[in-house]
Amino acid sequence: MSLPDFKLLRPRTVDEAAELLSQLATGHGATGALARPAGAKSAPAAAVSDPNACPIRILAGGTDLIPSMRQKLFEPEYVLDLRAISSLRGIRPQSDGGIEIGALTSIRSIEQSSFLRQHYPVLTAAAATVASPVLRNMGTIGGNICLDTRCLWYNQSLTWRTACGFCIKKDGDLCHVAPAGTKCWAAFSGDTPPALLCLNAEVEIVNQAGARRIRLADFYTGLGDNYRRLAPGEILTRVFLPASSAGYRGVYRKLRVRGSIDYPLAGIAVAMQSNGVVTDARIGITAVNPAPVLLGGVSEMLAGKKLDETLADAVGDLAARTAKPLTTSALTPEYRREMIRVFTRRALLEAANQS
Repeated sequence: MSLPDFKLLRPRTVDEAAELLSQLATGHGATGALARPAGAKSAPAAAVSDPNACPIRILAGGTDLIPSMRQKLFEPEYVLDLRAISSLRGIRPQSDGGIEIGALTSIRSIEQSSFLRQHYPVLTAAAATVASPVLRNMGTIGGNICLDTRCLWYNQSLTWRTACGFCIKKDGDLCHVAPAGTKCWAAFSGDTPPALLCLNAEVEIVNQAGARRIRLADFYTGLGDNYRRLAPGEILTRVFLPASSAGYRGVYRKLRVRGSIDYPLAGIAVAMQSNGVVTDARIGITAVNPAPVLLGGVSEMLAGKKLDETLADAVGDLAARTAKPLTTSALTPEYRREMIRVFTRRALLEAANQS
């Protein structure tokens, strides 16, 4: 499958990248004046963009974008290659005790960071399961956060999708997963976001007008098609981990068909503080909903108690009720929901037993 024709743009700075995006993705001119009819209202900074409507795509590692372009899921006029912007790489401690991670920092760098392994181990555990070593060398934390949602009906060749009549997420008006509904159920399948949710991460988003910082939990919409709050002309540039989340024990468990390369079909991240009894616990799940989800009520269930199998089973039941897997993959929804229950139980007990 060949790539479609496109023009490659290689900015050297974040400001240059934001300027190019403003011109090409949102209709801004060089002066920043939006080319729109008189009296029309501008979109809010946190608008949900339609990924399929944008004439420009951002290239970070390219491990997901390039295969999708070969499948003709995306046929952009322009590809904005960020890899020359060195300021977007690196893991840097902050004066407040937290940590800043550049969006172009490779998954491999996060996996191998001794600082992150010591202070934020759930993130390094999740990073170690992403794809394969070669892809972790190329893939970036920003790309994993912004990863397109996936579905058995969507992530296929153009010939295959044409034969199926397309779907809501791309070119059609029917969700093959839930034909009676009007919502896209494509599943979010990134490994690091549930770990980042457990750490109360925030992200920085930059456009031509400046930067804004939001909680990662507010970045996702819960929709399979318009899955993130990233307006046209915006770039995710940095990830912030607070000092208050440092020192939590961390475990990540992932269900996939093969032991490498594959996306998760169910994933569980656990971050826990314990000194014999649980003082705080957080659980994030992925691949079974249109967005990564931080389970509510976990700390209330466990705080002040010594974790045992009965409590772990109860939290596993909560996770299974929260998971909404549908037929977006080859494995049955029932099996994936049960594995969420099993992995939650195992991950909690493992985290409680860490020294």
